[in-house]
This record gives sequence, structure tokens and C-alpha cells, in this order.
Amino acid sequence: MELKKLKARLSTATRGHKLLKDKSDEMVRRFTVLLKEDKRLRGEVEEGLSSALKQYALAGSLTPSYVQETAFSMPTVALETECGTESIMGVDVPKIVLSQGEAKSRLPYAYSEITSEADGSVQMVSSLLPKLLRLAEVEKAVRLLADEIERNKRRVNALEYIMIPQLEETIKYIRDKLDENERAAIVRLMKVKSIKT
Repeated sequence: MELKKLKARLSTATRGHKLLKDKSDEMVRRFTVLLKEDKRLRGEVEEGLSSALKQYALAGSLTPSYVQETAFSMPTVALETECGTESIMGVDVPKIVLSQGEAKSRLPYAYSEITSEADGSVQMVSSLLPKLLRLAEVEKAVRLLADEIERNKRRVNALEYIMIPQLEETIKYIRDKLDENERAAIVRLMKVKSIKT
């Protein structure tokens, strides 16, 4: 009975090991896809922010600081984000949806107050906002997937190197013991038979 139970457990552990290994492989594949997207987005965002900051610094050198602070302290667009989650191989990763309200005017200041470099930097930053949110979403997904891959790897290793070998060893021990008992029973029967005859 115990041998039958152990064989069933071994079969389940072997099947579970295969499933976890397949899941791990797929998670690694999706992880690399997200990692490539993260690298691409990071490059685009850093390049865009660099050029926007250069233009903003140039605008700051041509405009008095109090005028610049006043101009940029008035928002013209209301932004709303809806945060949710989506599942990647059983891992809940964030999903951010950005929605913009209607703009009161194109820019938050009069054209006569600020230079065109400031216009360019404001437009660059506003065009970078969706990419920034997507970058945050992808980076968090990469971190969560990396943690889950590590946990899954530990489970696979525990099954492969600890549980399955222990079950196989116990099954072998029980089989050997049953074979030994069977041989002993045969020897007893042969002795009884030889005594009777």
C-alpha cells in the first residue's frame, strides 16, 4: 500500500516538475521580451528628457526665473491614470492607462512671455509622459517576473534534487524489502516441503 502511494506521489512530483520547468521557461522568455522593451523605452525616455532639459535650460537662461516659474506653475491639462493589473504566467503586473482631459489652451502661458525653447521643452515632456508611464509599468513587471522566476527555480530545484530522489530511494528500499520478504517466504516454504517429504 505504501509502495503504491509513493509511486503515485513520484508520478505527481515528476509531472509537477515538468510543468514548473515549462512555466519557468515561458516566464524567462517573456522576461527577456520585457527586458528588451525596457531597454528600448529607457533609451528613448533618457534621450527625450535630455533634449527637453537642454531646451529648458536654454529657455531659463533667456527668461527671468520669476517669469518662468509663473508660466510653468499653471497646468492646462488634467491627467488621470487608471491603475490595474494583468496576469503574466500567474504573476500580477501593473497596467497603467493614461487619459488626458481637455486642454484649456495649448500652452500654459502667453507666447510673448516665454521663448520658443520653452515651448519645445513643454511639448517634449508632454509627449514623453506616456512613455514614462509605460517604462514604469514595464520595469515593475520585470522586477516582479524576476522574483517569480527565482521562486519558481527554487521549487523546480527542490523537486529535482530533493523530493524526487528521496521518493525514488524510498521506493527502491521498499521494493528491496518486499523482494527480500518474498525470498524468505519461498525459502521457508521449501524447508517446510523438504521436512514433509
